[in-house]
Amino acid sequence: METREISHCVSTPGWALFSLNNIEEMLQCPVCFDFMDSPIYQCRNGHTICLSCKPRVKNICPSCIQQMDDDIRCLLLEKMAKSVEICCKYKEYGCHEIIPSCNKHKHEDSCDFRPYNCPRSTLGCCVNGDISTLVSHLANHHMAEIITDSNFQRRFPIAHLRHDQTCSTWIPHVSHCFGQYFCLHAEATFLKDVAPIYMAFVYFMGNDMDACKYRYRLEIEGNGRKFIFEGIPQSLRENQMRIKDRGDALIVMRSLPHFLEEETRTRRLEITVQIWKI
Repeated sequence: METREISHCVSTPGWALFSLNNIEEMLQCPVCFDFMDSPIYQCRNGHTICLSCKPRVKNICPSCIQQMDDDIRCLLLEKMAKSVEICCKYKEYGCHEIIPSCNKHKHEDSCDFRPYNCPRSTLGCCVNGDISTLVSHLANHHMAEIITDSNFQRRFPIAHLRHDQTCSTWIPHVSHCFGQYFCLHAEATFLKDVAPIYMAFVYFMGNDMDACKYRYRLEIEGNGRKFIFEGIPQSLRENQMRIKDRGDALIVMRSLPHFLEEETRTRRLEITVQIWKI
């Protein structure tokens, strides 16, 4: 029997026509709620579970609490999983793609609608979501200042840093310009028995492709000295450790802030930020 398709439905070769919602429900793991792909296991009562969750529940069926010692496979669902097309799991964020199940993980790993991690994720923040959610989160939970300008200046007092940590960051600053959001990240890395290394760069709160449409400039000066960095904003998709390893940022070495200020003034980093669209 040939495969047939009609609006809002999915057909599988040799079987009756199923609604898309019914198939997604049948192929949803009861533990992680993700799509089940081969191999799919079942208990003696026919309840199914995915490969990764079976050891997590210690081989106890989450539906009927029966032991699942035998590796009984649900071959019918496995065959169905290979044949159907399903919705992207990020449909709640705006993705309306219907994709072959065999391409599901590949699509979702690079889906433009997948949620973004909080810029403070390296400090232990586990929040993720779309851009508007993260902007509100940064303002409400990380006390970020929201700026509606592409050119601004911010002062970062060094005395406010916590020296009992390997890495200490200042409060983030979010700029809303050109219809987009940018986040200024500034931190200090403390090494044993030496003065800290300071680093600052700008996040683009969006994907890599859109980030390439912008440039930014960071400048610090004082006491007859000036240091400038220009670059492409880092997408929130970018891993922060890779950014630091590349040194793709304004880097101020150790005691340099002392030379940028007069002896009578408080030590601080005073950064001028300029963002523009190319």
